[in-house]
Amino acid sequence: MRLKKERIAILARNIVEGLIEKGYITPKIPEKDIIKKIDHTITEELMVEDRLDEEVREILKAYSKEIEAGNVSYHKMFQMIKRKLVKERGIIL
Repeated sequence: MRLKKERIAILARNIVEGLIEKGYITPKIPEKDIIKKIDHTITEELMVEDRLDEEVREILKAYSKEIEAGNVSYHKMFQMIKRKLVKERGIIL
């Protein structure tokens, strides 16, 4: 994940405080609960790419012999498979 958990918590708090301050939302639940939900949502969204990368690594294990023999570039295959999965699944990174 690109951001540390502490940074995500600060970001979530700033988002909620800014929305309340500007009058875009009027909380009906405690502010801390809203912050917690936004923190969770941001974390989940950032983990989408991490999970995708792990899936690509698993797929590439099937091509380990070709990669080790130098017949295929790991990096190129990784990017190609990742792009294919992103397109097929409609993932926005």
